[in-house]
Amino acid sequence: MLGAAVGWTGIAALSRVRERIGVRRDYESLYALGLAFGAYAAAEAVGGSGFVAAFVAGLMVALQDTELCDCFLEYGEATAEMLLLLTFVALGTSLIWLGFVGVDWRLIVFACIALGTRTVVLYPLLAGAGMEKHDQRLVAVFGARGLSSLLLVLLPVFAGLAGSERLFAITSFVVVLSVVLHGGGMGLFVRRHRVVRAAARVSTESATLPVAAPMNEEVPDRITIAETQAMQERGEPVVIVDARANRNYEVDTVTAAGAVRVNPDDPVRDATARRLSQRATLVVYCA
Repeated sequence: MLGAAVGWTGIAALSRVRERIGVRRDYESLYALGLAFGAYAAAEAVGGSGFVAAFVAGLMVALQDTELCDCFLEYGEATAEMLLLLTFVALGTSLIWLGFVGVDWRLIVFACIALGTRTVVLYPLLAGAGMEKHDQRLVAVFGARGLSSLLLVLLPVFAGLAGSERLFAITSFVVVLSVVLHGGGMGLFVRRHRVVRAAARVSTESATLPVAAPMNEEVPDRITIAETQAMQERGEPVVIVDARANRNYEVDTVTAAGAVRVNPDDPVRDATARRLSQRATLVVYCA
């Protein structure tokens, strides 16, 4: 009950503030975190469960204000990445170097088999995901992380099982080898792909464009409706993007004909998920 009360009161107060002076989006994410702490403290003060109260407060936020919920999700993603970074730093400065204790040829062979098996297993699974061949190879070779392996192998270590320290040392060596090979190889892989794509693009443009056509013509920042219609009539690839704020998009159901909805708060990820053409002209409107 306290969690629901804190969540409902907090959303009502935030709505009043929005109507009068407005609130920055990054501050709204902190506000949602404050509601969670407030619900936790209120429940603990009367002998209840703070975690249950924080959970119920989150339910109230999701039911009353989806925009605040989105802000908090963005904050949560950033916080999770920061904690992940700190975990890597903690492991990299101390425990992971135990993997170099007792390195022999059998451990090196096992590490190579482990890294190769990961790619062999992932590549066929990605074949049915509708990804390009280049993206499949990139994810299969560089996609998986070693942090989960370190966290899982710590379970027998903390349980005090016999031989767990040796298992941790082996896992640490595999992770370090993965960081060296995959971390260094990713740069070479991406750079080589960019060179190949750039050469192919130049070859295509040279074959299709007139000699007198400017190759470095800048794309205008603004385009009129008449210019958009003219491009469509000429058969040029044009994608109309609806990038209005979520609040305006939910209130006004009228959209441009054939428009593709892209979340303005995370446009790159959303456009990638919708697989918008990288060769088309994106006509974006937000009003």
